[in-house]
Amino acid sequence: MGAPAASLLLLLLLFACCWAPGGANLSQDGYWQEQDLELGTLAPLDEAISSTVWSSPDMLASQDSQPWTSDETVVAGGTVVLKCQVKDHEDSSLQWSNPAQQTLYFGEKRALRDNRIQLVTSTPHELSISISNVALADEGEYTCSIFTMPVRTAKSLVTVLGIPQKPIITGYKSSLREKDTATLNCQSSGSKPAARLTWRKGDQELHDTPTAMIRPDPPHPREGQKLLLHCEGRGNPVPQQYLWEKEGSVPPLKMTQESALIFPFLNKSDSGTYGCTATSNMGSYKAYYTLNVNDPSPVPSSSSTYHAIIGGIVAFIVFLLLIMLIFLGHYLIRHKGTYLTHEAKGSDDAPDADTAIINAEGGQSGGDDKKEYFI
Repeated sequence: MGAPAASLLLLLLLFACCWAPGGANLSQDGYWQEQDLELGTLAPLDEAISSTVWSSPDMLASQDSQPWTSDETVVAGGTVVLKCQVKDHEDSSLQWSNPAQQTLYFGEKRALRDNRIQLVTSTPHELSISISNVALADEGEYTCSIFTMPVRTAKSLVTVLGIPQKPIITGYKSSLREKDTATLNCQSSGSKPAARLTWRKGDQELHDTPTAMIRPDPPHPREGQKLLLHCEGRGNPVPQQYLWEKEGSVPPLKMTQESALIFPFLNKSDSGTYGCTATSNMGSYKAYYTLNVNDPSPVPSSSSTYHAIIGGIVAFIVFLLLIMLIFLGHYLIRHKGTYLTHEAKGSDDAPDADTAIINAEGGQSGGDDKKEYFI
């Protein structure tokens, strides 16, 4: 096969390999792969063509290797179970770490000496642990890791609720006379979030100055999410005006009859303490809420699956093309002609070309042999 044909085959091969989006030669682990293709004798190359294709790790990162967990809420003194699961463990063990990044369990092996933490389930696809007698200090983000390449993690936010203690009323000392004034205080400790305290006289609830509390939606906001802070005012009459403020920020964020403060897209910079002042014609009340924006939860992208499918199809097409080129090369080698020049018989002893033609079979004779007679 001539040089133009060999160059054309080489260009077709390189075009097919480079055209594939994100790498046509897909592998399971997303590393470099090399394939050597012998095309036989291709003048003027006369050597094997080696094609190297890069397979993108982002495309090939399978959702099956991404662990997943769930956020948990537990009452102080109770027991919480943290479950981490993965579909494809890639011969690696799962690990649980606490908010201080101390390893609790690596597979079935205990790493932290805390008798409250016990192993529930340990398989290649699941690692579940339990924490008993939970305290407020146990609150935070727990991390499940699987040490593949790269390392993949999932977060579980544990929220610990505190039980309010029995309320205590202070300010009452002795009997009062008519038209005397007394200030009564009602306090309760140990509640998380803050307890809502109400006054009752017998079975009737007393309403005077307004109260308010801030309720986040969602309850455990993460970076990138939309957040609504609802300022729920109570009183008789119900508060009609709300003033939002952030500590360290001036002027006030919002003053409106709407009770919600909206964050369309949360950022870490939005973390801080927010105050909502609910006002009615009977007075005002200011509630506080501390916003901690957590890291975004790793959610596998559906686009990566789409790209992986497209890449697989392209890889299959390129594979077929390579097979066709191999067969074509072998075919050309097997049918390569060997051309021989057959010279006419009698030409071997001829002194020159003219004599060879005269002596060839079927050629013209040079004339009758001359004979001499002696008389």
